Amino acid sequence: MARGMRIKLVAASATMLGLLMAGCSTQQPQPPAGAGNATSVGTTPAGSAIVQTTASCTDQINYAGDPRSNAEINSIGEQTGTCPPVQKPAGTQTPHTTVPCTDQINYAGDPRSNAEINSIGEQTGTCPPVQKPAGTQTPHTTVPCTDQINYAGDPRSNAEINSIGEQTGTCPTPEH
Repeated sequence: MARGMRIKLVAASATMLGLLMAGCSTQQPQPPAGAGNATSVGTTPAGSAIVQTTASCTDQINYAGDPRSNAEINSIGEQTGTCPPVQKPAGTQTPHTTVPCTDQINYAGDPRSNAEINSIGEQTGTCPPVQKPAGTQTPHTTVPCTDQINYAGDPRSNAEINSIGEQTGTCPTPEH
């Protein structure tokens, strides 16, 4: 092989090696401040990856009902590089169960419809007490709450649970 050809091959190999090594770097280059194409990786509340580009967090995730302003949400995303999780408005409760109240408690004789009873339970997170029609007396024998609802894993004793049911007229929501 001619000397000139060897030099070209060595030069080409050195260039190729330099390109390969630059592409294998474990450090990601940091964009200059104010760069419009900066990216970062975050997660959605469901845990899936979100790549934050110049699109604001409020353009990537539905923050409907979040008490923070769009500016505050987007500012958090810009500062941390990750879009923050959606927050619920103050005063809202997550229901402890998705089982309808009428499937938990016997509302026989209650003048309200099942839909009305279940709606109250969904809105408040607690099943309403049974209402008896006017002029009826509550029988002296009642079914204990622990015989109506599965309280397995609840830290309270059966006596405490049943006492709450007797005092309020409704069985408490299981705590797990």
